[in-house]
Amino acid sequence: RPMTTTIQLTDANFDQQLSQAHGAVLVDFWAPWCGPCKQIAPILEEIATEMNGRLTIAKLDVDENPDAASRYGVRSIPMLILFKDGAPLETRVGVTTKARLVEWIEGLI
Repeated sequence: RPMTTTIQLTDANFDQQLSQAHGAVLVDFWAPWCGPCKQIAPILEEIATEMNGRLTIAKLDVDENPDAASRYGVRSIPMLILFKDGAPLETRVGVTTKARLVEWIEGLI
């Protein structure tokens, strides 16, 4: 079983991590106090494992990293932004099913 393919982002390493990532990157903007963020976390872990090599899941704590959060206009969380080649493609806000998320990602990468 491969190691987790989830990476932790910060204001300091955001751009570097995105430019180094192989394939598409799904950034999960979240916070520890956010209930829906806790709901979606295990779904994202599963997707990270299943799509390993094609997709990297990255997490950014919006409380600790306000710069990146404001740069991408994060107002409500969880907010997911799918990046390809370092550029944001599309955004999803809120909790959804694993099937819907996979379908959305597959349609973009």
